[in-house]
Amino acid sequence: MTKGTGAVPDATVPSASQEPRSLRSRFIDLLIRVMVGVPKILPWRMRLAVSDFLMAWIIAPIVGYRRRIRDNLALVCPDLPEKEVARLCRRVPGNVGRFVAEVMSPKDFFKRATPVPVTGAGVDAFNEALEAKRPLIFISGHFGNFDAARVAFVDQGRKIGALYRPNEDPYVDAHYTAMLSGIAEPIFPRGRRGLGAMIKFLRAGNALAILVDQHVKDGAILRFFGKPAATTLSPAELALKYDALLIPCYGIRRGQGYEVVIESPIPHSTPEVMMQAFNDSLEARVRADMDQWLWIHRRWKSADDKVA
Repeated sequence: MTKGTGAVPDATVPSASQEPRSLRSRFIDLLIRVMVGVPKILPWRMRLAVSDFLMAWIIAPIVGYRRRIRDNLALVCPDLPEKEVARLCRRVPGNVGRFVAEVMSPKDFFKRATPVPVTGAGVDAFNEALEAKRPLIFISGHFGNFDAARVAFVDQGRKIGALYRPNEDPYVDAHYTAMLSGIAEPIFPRGRRGLGAMIKFLRAGNALAILVDQHVKDGAILRFFGKPAATTLSPAELALKYDALLIPCYGIRRGQGYEVVIESPIPHSTPEVMMQAFNDSLEARVRADMDQWLWIHRRWKSADDKVA
């Protein structure tokens, strides 16, 4: 696997004749283009700072991200001081802005991110699995810059695929897939379209990265931050079916750089027990760096459901 070329692949944007675009779709598309295009003319650190500012102070208030963050924190961290809540309402969107700027500039991202320190109790298990050609599934969340791990592994000459959830808006999705492809390939869309290729890739003894911290309709009702949260069981089911290691992995911001932490593999048991172990792992990481998780998600839609 080669490193990123430094050029983001052109996004294949659906033609206007396919479906009329909503005003919201056009607005979000324009914001993304501004966030991606304007800061690119700036030096790297200034570029990140500008993207941080645009997302935290302009986009987040307009599209309601601050309210979403407050609602989530009120649900799961009701005792959090108001000063900290206000800080997170600024820093969480700011982290998103930095992430967008980073992954939309693959050449600079590789230059600044590598070499990425890779630490954690699961490093030896990871290396042993790759040498033995044993399938391996990294699970992570929208935390820090989760693509820093993909950068680290590609920089080491290792091949890692990624499963992603296509955005419902085809125009936004075009930007998103371009970002992912610019970091590393292959990438596999969730759903029937990408399932076959993903399984073939995994069974060949490769590593696959999956983000699994979003609400999933009909998911198992497990716990996250002490509240019921519909959670996908698919990564654990894949690990059991194909005898793959299931390893929590995080790309954590450390100042202007990153650290990739590979935790110990989750023991094979039942899908529910395995995915609860991941929820617990992610919660511990989030509590250590509250501003690095995407509190914008509607993670607890099923807060009144019965926990499995």
